[in-house]
Amino acid sequence: MAGLIRTAAVLALGALAACSQFGSDEPRASERAFMPLMWTPSEISTAGYESSPTFTPDGREMYYVSANPQFRDYQILMSRCVEGKWTRGHVPSFARPLPIIEADPAITHDGKRLYFISSRHAPEKEDFDIWYVDRAEEGWGQPVRLPAPVNTTSSEIFPRPGADGRLYFGSDRPGGHGAGDIYAATQSPSGEWKVENLGPPISTAADDYEAEISRNGRTMIVVSDRGDKSHLYRFVLKNGKWAETGRIEAAPDVFQVGPLLSPGGDRLLFAQAARARSGEMYLIDLTDDPDRVWPPCAGPAAP
Repeated sequence: MAGLIRTAAVLALGALAACSQFGSDEPRASERAFMPLMWTPSEISTAGYESSPTFTPDGREMYYVSANPQFRDYQILMSRCVEGKWTRGHVPSFARPLPIIEADPAITHDGKRLYFISSRHAPEKEDFDIWYVDRAEEGWGQPVRLPAPVNTTSSEIFPRPGADGRLYFGSDRPGGHGAGDIYAATQSPSGEWKVENLGPPISTAADDYEAEISRNGRTMIVVSDRGDKSHLYRFVLKNGKWAETGRIEAAPDVFQVGPLLSPGGDRLLFAQAARARSGEMYLIDLTDDPDRVWPPCAGPAAP
């Protein structure tokens, strides 16, 4: 079964069952000293499931995933910051409306390209591929599907552009270490792509399917299902090697998805079920002195 569909199913079960430029790379002394707060702009939060936000560099636009409470139908929505508030989300020009399933938007740091996943090429199959759309002065252009070896007959999900020029993503393609692994794709000057599995400790025998990397390339948040539920795990790069520092403090009895680090890497947005509510976005500090003006265009998070 495709990675994102598999994740959607377990997310639904969890929801029903539960009610400076760069930041520090050192793990915090006590994970429990930093607790997540709900981040729910009034026009964004609905009875459904909101996750996987991404912002334009100027903070005036947000693209995110919206799904029904069962997390079975999901689509990309876009909201604008108007007079300090986010507007009600709508389908952006490049996206297809339901029943086509699209998700996981990610804007490059310069704001000129947006990656996302889509089933538009084969809506009858559980096969998600990575697409991108470039932005010109008049707006977004036409979506382009990435070629092999980035996309395969398996699913590719959660594309995240790194400052190093590589594109990070999850895939359940054959030959990995577990049910899902984290990969990095590099494009040559001639346009050809090369894909590599990041390997342990990032890709493990578990189901590792989403990875968010900081702008300095030294912190990575990985969504991994290690046999109970999907949670967020933090890794830091030390002496050229990744080392896990532990699980991000979040509800242990529900799933977390859609991590987004702040530009400084000192705050993290993610989504999880919220008691009787469906999925909501949460904000957690990763350092003692984070950039408190991020996320943009919104007041403080609420308990």
